[in-house]
Amino acid sequence: MANLRDPGRRRLLKTSLIAAGLGSGGLLSIDAVAQGKAKINMQLGWIVGVNQIGEVVAKRLGFYEQEGIDFAIQPGGPNIDGVAIVASGRYEVGQVSSSPSVMLAVSQGLPIKCFAVGAQKHPFTFFSLAKNPVRKPSDLLGKKVGIPSTAAILLRALLAKNKIPEKDVKVVTVGSDMAPLLTGQVDVVTGWLTSTTALKMLGPDRIDLTLWDAGVQLYALPYYASAKTLETQPKVIEAFLRATAKGWQHVRANRDQAVELLVKEYPNLKAEDERLAVDVMLDYSFGGLAQTQGWGAMDPAVWQQQIATYSELGQFTARTPKVEDVITLDALKATTGLRMGKA
Repeated sequence: MANLRDPGRRRLLKTSLIAAGLGSGGLLSIDAVAQGKAKINMQLGWIVGVNQIGEVVAKRLGFYEQEGIDFAIQPGGPNIDGVAIVASGRYEVGQVSSSPSVMLAVSQGLPIKCFAVGAQKHPFTFFSLAKNPVRKPSDLLGKKVGIPSTAAILLRALLAKNKIPEKDVKVVTVGSDMAPLLTGQVDVVTGWLTSTTALKMLGPDRIDLTLWDAGVQLYALPYYASAKTLETQPKVIEAFLRATAKGWQHVRANRDQAVELLVKEYPNLKAEDERLAVDVMLDYSFGGLAQTQGWGAMDPAVWQQQIATYSELGQFTARTPKVEDVITLDALKATTGLRMGKA
């Protein structure tokens, strides 16, 4: 058997990969191939938290390694355009917070597709206090709403869906900080119901209005890759899905251990808060269609509804994409048994 560690062999292999278009920005790095592994960097839209606990568990328990994958999470942030990074081929897989980010990117011509979703319902929520409550969308009229910049497309959709003029709501960019609600700088703050650490400061008088209940029903945590990666490396994407599904299933059955592993990987997180958050997150991950079709499942009809809603609301400035432009079910179909928890 040829020795891949031999310098001559490595140069030859690297030349072959470059000739095949895989030596730079493709799915298999030279070092990963030399080790017999496919490299997958998962680019996030934001920082790591309980939303990625399944991936962290799969990594630390060796599920990716068992599938021949060298896996790493690349955190995002306010100045990182994760969709553009994955579309360019720099990283292999991405995850954003909300399905509209994928739809809007495709409508602008970026060559990406969603191949699975991490949450069957979007946990995005508008938080207020009992002394000045927002219980329904019309209660937002005249209010100061604090949002992170990344949530602007969600707020805009909610206002349009409920025929509330944008000029009648004052938007204040506050990041993910909940404190401005307590200090009176804003009347409403936004965030995810899974963000238990941040929500703790709001106390028992918190009033929740979820995006879903306000009429904008979206998927959350979609996984996506470039069209080229999905076309040329389908088996690697399937292997990634199998390992990730196994990680999430392990979290569901071993919640305390899973939180321990998450905090070991990211010591800045608080175990007691993440333990509360994981219960909330798992309801979103394994509810809906996931109950009958396994973790990661998604329904083209739901995507069509989301596209139609955003089209009606005038959110597509370029073109309205078709469902087949936005998603692919190939990897889900190829991994159905394991995603359902069957060997």
